Amino acid sequence: MPVPAVPPSASVVIIGGGVIGTSIAFHLAEAGAGDVVLLERAELGSGSTCKAAGGVRAQFSDELNIQLGARSLEAFTRFGQRPGQEIDLHRVGYLFLLSTSDDVAAFERDVALQNELGVTSRMIDVEEARRLSPLIDTGGLLGAAFSPDDGHCTPESVVLGYATAARRLGATLLTGTSVLDIETEGDEARTVVTDCGRIRAGTVICAAGAWSAAIGELAGVALPVTPVRRQVLFSEPMPELPEAVPFTIDFASSFYFHREGRGLLLGMSDPEEEPGFRLGYSDDWLPRFGAAMARRAPALADVGLRPGWAGLYEVTPDHNALIGRAASPSNFLYATGFSGHGFLQAPAVGEVLRDLCLGREPFLDVGPLSASRFAGGARTRPEAHIV
Repeated sequence: MPVPAVPPSASVVIIGGGVIGTSIAFHLAEAGAGDVVLLERAELGSGSTCKAAGGVRAQFSDELNIQLGARSLEAFTRFGQRPGQEIDLHRVGYLFLLSTSDDVAAFERDVALQNELGVTSRMIDVEEARRLSPLIDTGGLLGAAFSPDDGHCTPESVVLGYATAARRLGATLLTGTSVLDIETEGDEARTVVTDCGRIRAGTVICAAGAWSAAIGELAGVALPVTPVRRQVLFSEPMPELPEAVPFTIDFASSFYFHREGRGLLLGMSDPEEEPGFRLGYSDDWLPRFGAAMARRAPALADVGLRPGWAGLYEVTPDHNALIGRAASPSNFLYATGFSGHGFLQAPAVGEVLRDLCLGREPFLDVGPLSASRFAGGARTRPEAHIV
């Protein structure tokens, strides 16, 4: 394989070629931000992005995440025109199944806030939840929350769309290029050292997902991101499956499923998974997954299941993203630690990083998401990070 041609300098160097990095590259190139170079050590989207479940939603519990989700959802609906790529978007809705009175009360508050911000979510009763998602068993459920505008799409296609458009607009996206060091001069990160050469940079942006802590360390920036493996599997074809199956989540267990082709994609957050860079699929989670499925969707016990894949969540201490500019080096920006929300927030995050890089006012104040919030012991409200 030929060694990539690394340019000697760039206005902006983006580290990480997943959906966040390619979204930033597209938005910067579209804005005419000069020479934009993206570095990916493997293939585009080969980290966490193409292992994502593909959910897109605006149902969150705080204003920041609601607005990032809603803004991104709008962009996904227009993705065929800008940047120009079919992403197989299915707006079948997100359905959260609730089995405790505390969860019902919390979702009632959340839905009220979502509605104030223009999101068309609503609380529904158990009977309507069963009509929307006929595979579920309603035993123990007290209610549900549903937003008809949410849904799922194909992560690989989103990365392809952003990458193709970014290149068309003049950005350079280099795969097979690993970052070895970031050299600083005074208060600025000035040289990105790769295994294919050195690049002088005007601005450096970390979008390295689960690997961001190591990239931040090279620049002397603390990015508290911990990798945690998440796994999914697939059902065999289900001829009687309804055409529209909402992205259904049992909130208590985190067991979830949505339609994928002629069957289902299924997964859950394994409470016994230890942090680390475990990337291989294994069967050790199946007893816990099977128990959750048996409680909430026992009909699936008669459907054949086949292994899927394993990917990494990039988790922060409060399960909220890290977005902002480092105090030092002052030209080091970051967008990482999305704790399961990176794919669905990528369009809006690309806008925000474009504006931070160009000295513009973003559409949303992301100050509360600065990595500095952990330095003084402050915490934002933890956000449930189910899918």
